[in-house]
Amino acid sequence: MGIEFKEILWLWLMIPLGFVLFLFAKQGLKRKEEQLVLLLRGCGMGLLIIALANPFIMLPDKGRSVIILADRSASVAEQENHILNLINQATRTTREHDGYGIVAFGENPEIERTISLERNPIDQFAGEIKEGETNLEEGLEYASNLLTRGGRIVAITDGKETTGSGGNVIPLLKGKGIEVDWMPLSSDTKEDVAVTNVATPSIQYEGEETTITVNAYSTTKKEIEIRISLNDRSIIKEIVQVQEGDNEFQFKHVVGESGLLEYKAEVFTAGDGSKENNTLYNLARSEGPAKVLLVENPSGESPLTPLLKSAGFSVDSYKPEQLPGKLTSYLQYQTILFDNVSATSIPENKMLLMEKSVKEFGRGFIMFGGSDSFALGGYFKTPIERLLPVDMDVKGKKELPSLGLVIVLDRSGSMNGHKIALAKEAAARTVSLLRDKDTLGVIAFDDRPWEIVETKPLSDRKKAEKQIRSISPGGGTEIFSSLQQAYKSLEDLPLKRKHIILLTDGQSATTGSYQSLVEDGHNKQITLSTVSIGEGADRGLLNDLSQWGKGRFYDVVDASVIPSILTRETVITTRTYIEDNPFYPVISSSKWESLFTEGIPQMNAYIATSPKGTALVEMKSEKNDPILASWRYGLGRTFAFTSDTTGKWTGDFIRWKGWPTFVNQLVTQSFPDIQSNPYTIDVKEDRGRTQLKLSSSEGDVSQLEVTALDESGKKIPATTRIKDPGDYEVEFESRLSPGLYHMNISKTGEESGSSYQTGFSVPYSKEYSYKGGTRTLDEIVEETGGKRYSSTKEVFREFETKSSREQSTQSLFIILGFLLFFAEIAIRRFGLGPILGVVNKLKRSIPASVPKEQTSFEQLGRKVKHNRKPNEWEKPISNKQSIPKVSGEKGPINKPKVKQEPQETRDDDRLQRLLEAKRRRDK
Repeated sequence: MGIEFKEILWLWLMIPLGFVLFLFAKQGLKRKEEQLVLLLRGCGMGLLIIALANPFIMLPDKGRSVIILADRSASVAEQENHILNLINQATRTTREHDGYGIVAFGENPEIERTISLERNPIDQFAGEIKEGETNLEEGLEYASNLLTRGGRIVAITDGKETTGSGGNVIPLLKGKGIEVDWMPLSSDTKEDVAVTNVATPSIQYEGEETTITVNAYSTTKKEIEIRISLNDRSIIKEIVQVQEGDNEFQFKHVVGESGLLEYKAEVFTAGDGSKENNTLYNLARSEGPAKVLLVENPSGESPLTPLLKSAGFSVDSYKPEQLPGKLTSYLQYQTILFDNVSATSIPENKMLLMEKSVKEFGRGFIMFGGSDSFALGGYFKTPIERLLPVDMDVKGKKELPSLGLVIVLDRSGSMNGHKIALAKEAAARTVSLLRDKDTLGVIAFDDRPWEIVETKPLSDRKKAEKQIRSISPGGGTEIFSSLQQAYKSLEDLPLKRKHIILLTDGQSATTGSYQSLVEDGHNKQITLSTVSIGEGADRGLLNDLSQWGKGRFYDVVDASVIPSILTRETVITTRTYIEDNPFYPVISSSKWESLFTEGIPQMNAYIATSPKGTALVEMKSEKNDPILASWRYGLGRTFAFTSDTTGKWTGDFIRWKGWPTFVNQLVTQSFPDIQSNPYTIDVKEDRGRTQLKLSSSEGDVSQLEVTALDESGKKIPATTRIKDPGDYEVEFESRLSPGLYHMNISKTGEESGSSYQTGFSVPYSKEYSYKGGTRTLDEIVEETGGKRYSSTKEVFREFETKSSREQSTQSLFIILGFLLFFAEIAIRRFGLGPILGVVNKLKRSIPASVPKEQTSFEQLGRKVKHNRKPNEWEKPISNKQSIPKVSGEKGPINKPKVKQEPQETRDDDRLQRLLEAKRRRDK
């Protein structure tokens, strides 16, 4: 047992303290009091400096502190009850002062019980553990933090580490004097079939017969079904026989498409123990004809389809509700075309995927006009508007007719959450579309109406938006009275357009006369549109209301389209976004002039839009509104053609002989500048992070810009470093989840739009692999002086290195230092007199049996008495000195008899007088 310091640097203050004391002593301290004061001051300051260094002593622990580290990863998931039994058996072997705690771990560690002396058995784990990985490094580090000074960690695990590196913790464990024991578990043995690899040629060609290789591992001999899909379309489904161990199968397939190819291999069998290892992906690219994704109006086939096919393009046509929800599905196309498509049928997440494919991967985008397109389609403030070269808002709003709009919004309890948030955002967007003189009202309802925004001219937009966003969910659903109030607020207003939008997800609690209310309103030039959200809404009633009110009915499945619906309704109500006076377009870009050498055909109509700041208006109307505009958005190029493709609006333009060439060139100009991928990609994991190794035979040293996205379109942050010429390392912030990822690679400083596009697949965790992970516990046990055993009796055996606990002595040094400090102040202020007085009183209280020569108090008093000089008034009277006579007396006065006191009392008296005189002199 010795003394140690936690902040030893404070002890350097002893050097200046000693120097100052030396200077004081050098001046010469003649008086004893000065010497004593200097001694007390130095000792007091020294003790306080020692206290600042936080001193402590190590006392041996009476008991033993043990942390039980329990594996809860997927590889031992079926043994949880067995692990709990082992823990309870081990804790029954503890002694009186032994304490233990429990930490569970998988991909993350969680404390189940702090170190204590309680002996209560544990019947279940309570922590939230991610079982997809075994991170032994984090588990050991977390457990070691609970053992501040030595102890033991007992790991109950199969020892298969799938992420992290437990060996990194060895220096920490040895530094703290912690032993690590291992109580091995066998990995769960279950019948399992796993896909271990999928391979295809990285470059393929349309019409080529390619080979798909699938490797599988099985724990038993059995029949399984292998399914292979290409770009989410099933191409192979076969029953095969697998042997125990590794198996390889090859399948032939004729490549019938071009672009990015996503192969997915899956295995299915009865009694499969782990579904997580049944799927793997592979990415390839097929060279062939350019592919175009055409989104057409639900009313019929787009006239662009035959025109594009005749030009040699491969065309896939979709209705809005059929659009895919994966990024891969859009990256297989060179460009995306919207032909008179409304935003009210396209969920926002699908718009975001298209925006990502343009911005991050250089795909093209073209929007054609029509009655369901641009502003009339509800694209205001959507991801599609962001990528287009034009704004949906029209700058000349002052020419629009006066409008009165009332939004009747359901705020019942069933709207709580995502639906009410989107509804409020939609209502707030309409504020941006209205002019100051337009009239807006907002009524929210549950079991009764609540006027949120009073129906009057819009004067304070920010206030109106704030009021709308303050709507909170309420109780029941009662529609009639709210609708009645909306009609009443509009009927007497002198406006050219009056419109009500009713939005609800429920059924009304009353049965008022809806038909008479709505038809009377229509007679007063008030129209009504309705929006049905979810399965609980009364679709029949809402459809009837829209018909009676001469408006539109929207049956919403995905609530994210609500903002597009409300903005579309607001735009349609004005009826002025369509410019329908025949005109001759003006060509303002030289690249189109060769098509119009014989003149420019006439157009009938277009949708009014406003060009964005950096957009190029290549064709415009006589009012200088864009007919054809383009710009670069990220890596892609997008176009807006504000007339239609049917001839109703384009008029002679579509009958013009150069129309097919015009469309062909427009689509071609939107294609991305993509080169074949020169990099090979190797996926690995290091320190719990996913890393990619990019290798090129060119030996290039240019800096790369790498953009990675998952299938939902979420961007994955990554750091790119040059390792050697031609070799690059891409490191992500964490371990990526199993699945498919897309990557765009461009060289810094190269022309915008030039990029390499590829992807990579992250396989399932080794936790679900039959091979498992690496085993580092044996090394950790050996390095820390632990043991490997199967019996719980050894968990609380004696430690090789005795554990100890810290006992702080900081408070003791502080108290002693201040006591000396106060003593020094008392001596400087009062001198030694009062102290000696107290000493004498204490002396008199000492029992007589104590010999006088043993009392330091008396010796100190005698020493002071011996060294002093007597004052004049203390001199004794000489025997020869006469005593004067007193008048009236006949004889000499005799010397009075003085009562003789004991010698000891006189000495004490004299000592007191001496000390009093000395005190007066000192003053």
